[in-house]
Order: sequence, then structure tokens, then C-alpha cells
Amino acid sequence: MKNIHPDYRPVVFRDRSADYAFLTRSTATSEQTIEWTDGRTYPVIDVDVSSASHPFYTGRGRIVDSTGAVEKFNRRYGR
Repeated sequence: MKNIHPDYRPVVFRDRSADYAFLTRSTATSEQTIEWTDGRTYPVIDVDVSSASHPFYTGRGRIVDSTGAVEKFNRRYGR
């Protein structure tokens, strides 16, 4: 049962919306590459959300309740 696991190697994950990237290890693959600050070239995977852009981590999030669900919950359960 040799070679049943994918390669675990350095990969760059990039959040273009926040202009943020980080180098870590992963089994994820990509045809795209990027030159990192150490001068080496690594596979790069673009992600939609990272800690640099997610509202939970940035503190810029707001709860939007356009349907009145919170008020409906409060009425139903007596808050």
C-alpha cells in the first residue's frame, strides 16, 4: 500500500480581495505558481475568504436582518 497518500508540500494560499497571502503546507494542488519572498516558486491557490477579509476576524461585520427574523424569534419565544 505504498503511495496512497497525496504529496504534502508547501503551498501559497492567496486572498486577492484583501491583498494577503500565506505560505503553509497542504495536499492541495494547482497549476498556477507564485514566487514567494524566499525566492522559491510555489503552487498558489486563490481563496475567496481568509482571516484578512472575513468579518469575524476583521471586526467589520454587521448583522443584517432584512426579514425581521430576530424580531419574529423574540415575539415567538417571549424575549
